[in-house]
Amino acid sequence: MRTADLEKVILAVNVCGHELEVLRVRSGREEAPELVFLHEGLGSVSHWKDFPARVAEATGCPVTVYSRYGSGRSDLLSRPHGVRYMHEEALQSLPDLLSQLEIENPILVGHSDGASIAIIYAGVHDRVRGLVLLAPHVFVEDLSVASIAEARVKFETTNLPEKLARHHRDAARTFWGWNDIWLDPEFRSWNIEECLPRVKCPALVIQGLEDQYGTMAQVEAIQRQSGGPVEVLALEDCRHSPQRDQPEKVLEAIRNFV
Repeated sequence: MRTADLEKVILAVNVCGHELEVLRVRSGREEAPELVFLHEGLGSVSHWKDFPARVAEATGCPVTVYSRYGSGRSDLLSRPHGVRYMHEEALQSLPDLLSQLEIENPILVGHSDGASIAIIYAGVHDRVRGLVLLAPHVFVEDLSVASIAEARVKFETTNLPEKLARHHRDAARTFWGWNDIWLDPEFRSWNIEECLPRVKCPALVIQGLEDQYGTMAQVEAIQRQSGGPVEVLALEDCRHSPQRDQPEKVLEAIRNFV
């Protein structure tokens, strides 16, 4: 089945009191595990572009992609993010969404913030089949803070707002919601390494060696502390979005992992 032939349905689902944008991609493979995509801090359903559909085609698995509260075409943030916003997503919103969509034993595919959310969720729920972690964060690095501060300058001085407006209802509110909390001094102590020993499912970690937001120290922490088997793919000529910079290698790795 070609990507263009896959059945795609856009839904609006009320999760924890907020209407969220959800894309479901159906496959013809019966009894296949569902892959649930969790986007980066400034991501959304449309920001993934055709990558989820390509994964559905490559694996034969159904795929669900959604925009978190405050992102994409989902409801806009009504208050700033707190330090535990990823915990809130993993422990409240994601379980509610999966329950409503009747998704059991998913494989979570998370990018950046989404990968962190996947780790937190898997540390609590033992029914996760596996994790695909693209450029994950388990603690805050100086590099991350410096690059996020640089992103603030770009948002104020370049056409970045126009680029983000293609993917979000309110690009400014989405950007500042993400940027402000990561640059909040209280966020420097954010750390989810305690979740790793409770993650028992297999994990595939994909990291760009030129990632401007994180280093291999994140990957090494996951390898060292995870309670389940961890496979690592480190990619050269790759920055913070492996699925964009090295899509074919990432697709092959995910297909083999699934």
